[in-house]
Amino acid sequence: MIPRYPFKDVEAKWRKRWAESKAHSTAMDKPGKKLYSLTMFSYPSGDNLHIGHWYNFSPADTWTRFKKMQGYNTFEPQGFDAFGMPAENYAIKQGVHPARSTAANIATMRRQLDGIGAMYDWSSYVDTSTPEYYKWTQYLFLVLFKMGLAVREEAPVNWCPSCRTVLANEQVIDGHCERCGTAVTQKELRQWFFKITSYAEQLLAGLEDLDWPQRTKLMQRNWIGRSEGANIMFPVAGTDDRVIDVFTTRPDTLYGATYMVLAPEHRLVGEITTDEFKEKVLAYQAQSGAQTELERISQGQVKTGEFTGGYALNPVTNHEMPIWIADYVLASYGTGAIMAVPGSDQRDFEFARKFGLEIVEVVSPDGQPHGIDQCYSGTGRALNSGEFTGQTTEKVMAGISRMLEAKGQGKRSVQYRFRDWCVSRQRYWGAPIPIIHCPQCGEVAVPEKELPVLLPEDIDLAAARGKDISPLATVESFVNTTCPDCGGNARRDTDTMDTFVDSAWYFLRYVDAGYKDGPFNPQRVAAWLPVDMYIGGAEHATMHLLYARFFVMALHDAGLLPFSEPFKTLRHQGIITAGGAKMSKSRGNAVSADSFVEKYGTDVFRSYLMFMGPYDEGGDWSDSGITGLSRFQERVWRLLQLPDSGSEESDQSILRLLHVTIRSVTADLEQLRFNTAISRLMELANGLARRESLSVQVRELFIQLLAPFMPHLAEELWELAGNRQSVFNSDWPDYDPELCREDTVTLGITVNGKRRGELVVAVTSDDEAVLASAREVAAVKRHLAGKEIVREIVVPGRIVNFVVR
Repeated sequence: MIPRYPFKDVEAKWRKRWAESKAHSTAMDKPGKKLYSLTMFSYPSGDNLHIGHWYNFSPADTWTRFKKMQGYNTFEPQGFDAFGMPAENYAIKQGVHPARSTAANIATMRRQLDGIGAMYDWSSYVDTSTPEYYKWTQYLFLVLFKMGLAVREEAPVNWCPSCRTVLANEQVIDGHCERCGTAVTQKELRQWFFKITSYAEQLLAGLEDLDWPQRTKLMQRNWIGRSEGANIMFPVAGTDDRVIDVFTTRPDTLYGATYMVLAPEHRLVGEITTDEFKEKVLAYQAQSGAQTELERISQGQVKTGEFTGGYALNPVTNHEMPIWIADYVLASYGTGAIMAVPGSDQRDFEFARKFGLEIVEVVSPDGQPHGIDQCYSGTGRALNSGEFTGQTTEKVMAGISRMLEAKGQGKRSVQYRFRDWCVSRQRYWGAPIPIIHCPQCGEVAVPEKELPVLLPEDIDLAAARGKDISPLATVESFVNTTCPDCGGNARRDTDTMDTFVDSAWYFLRYVDAGYKDGPFNPQRVAAWLPVDMYIGGAEHATMHLLYARFFVMALHDAGLLPFSEPFKTLRHQGIITAGGAKMSKSRGNAVSADSFVEKYGTDVFRSYLMFMGPYDEGGDWSDSGITGLSRFQERVWRLLQLPDSGSEESDQSILRLLHVTIRSVTADLEQLRFNTAISRLMELANGLARRESLSVQVRELFIQLLAPFMPHLAEELWELAGNRQSVFNSDWPDYDPELCREDTVTLGITVNGKRRGELVVAVTSDDEAVLASAREVAAVKRHLAGKEIVREIVVPGRIVNFVVR
């Protein structure tokens, strides 16, 4: 009698043995047939890994174990994205210093990560909040600063009054802070930016050769938002030197530009507004300043605006165009000004109708006028466009662009929708920006020998967060310093870096996490990078994934990297929801895995997550099916300890089932189809269920197929089968194509394209035999009766079709 599977003892035994033997340590200096497999690391902003983390990590480990058995030298590191506002907020909530709460959370999460049973090489561990790491984050900031890619500029930003920091647009949901729910306001702040827009064309071009999901590539292309058009200069009436620069993708509509709209915060608004309209303009500026950019550009937003009293001149008609301000125009996008063409732009049309502004029809689909009671935004032929009237849109665009260039009033140009990356954050728990502000020398880089600029520990975070300044600004001993250039009194920059800076390069550090002579070991980076497989959430498409690509491109241009793309292959896991909402610590709906692991064991829990459905789809969490995986584990435990029936399997039906399973599981694992791979293993177990003994061949091949999914169980069974080496040091099995070949095939039968039946025939049957048998199928016979067969078609292995009349 085989006793029940003691999963707790077995799993503890193998985790201990793996740790003691350093089974997961990678031969970094002998990469050979290398495979760098990486999952996006987690935030230690709470004290537990939830099921969503397991859904990211354990299937990725299954794939990596499979590749190890295929002969790859696999490297699977792990670490923590430990800086950031979530960790700081958690620390304040718990009433402790972020360093203490983060360290405690990391200790808990490392224990839980060990419980996943993954091949993590903890000798390559990274924690972004340690001085040993953020020293090099600061170093890389200075690399970009010296390249002119890190600049400090005044810009309107989303500001959370509660968190007291800048928020990215993606962190603002319906006008409120994603994390705390406070209404977000607009604020003008002097911020540090990385000039990611300088790499727009390279970021677009690089997508072509990446093995990434098409939807992710499309998201990045749309986010970058490349637009071809022209910059046009509109002189301000009554002035000698003031001009308004406008970018438009439709220079062909210039003759229809009847008014202009500036962003309320445009630098010229104060200069061109007349005394008569100043009070209303100032009130409108205050009103729009209370809105976020996302609210202002919302399609459903009611059109509002104010006339400034100023006019601009249309460079082709010389007509005066009233200059308005409106909140749907943003200073941070394009030039902060638009030429309004109400006859060809729906938004401008609605604005013009509301405020009684002139509308001119300048484009018609057929060259005929259709009136100004409607807007036509498409292409066609020009109307009311001077010498260009009657020409196609394409010719007018080229002609007007040439004319403007000849007159010095414009030029063809390309613009992008995305903006430079704002990396300044007004919080404590982040890497301090390594810049010193000197009254004499300006912005001065902290010398490399003085890095890292350490976070001060003597700070009352709760009190600091109550002030409308960066927490670091409250610590005089941190702020006051001397200028490295002139030796005079100076002040440190008091902002910290966006945590996306930390994660923009962490994958470079992993290959030699203790390297002391630079941010990364150049020899190992050259040998192991780019990352071969990167797995993480699709929600990072336009932030982390874009920022990491920019970082690597910039470091390549700096001569620090021999490649310009960080991740060769990218795959996304689906999202595990709870009650229909994304599972996350900030929402308070995260489900911990610990209780399930305690009850069922690691192997069952990780296998259940993979069995729930397609990996890239995810779904709503339910534990209703986990007992089925527990029963499967128990069945396999008993099955694979049956007595030996000999070394080789003699039953051809079993051999065929075994090799079909090898073929299917191999193909499924290559494509991350974990759920169907597990189904194939269940079918194999069912096929062997009535056996009273097993051949060594069947037993060992089954254990090898099982190993990536249930590594602890597989190791135990492999040892019980008499093997001394780990199952993961064995070779992944090959299948025999001859044994996988089908003897029969099922064909569908249609009459005039409608399915009327099906037929099982030998694979070797010729067309005449197939047709003869198909005619005798009862349902088909009825539909052929009394009809003339015009044509008979056999598609081998698929279908038989009769065409009758």
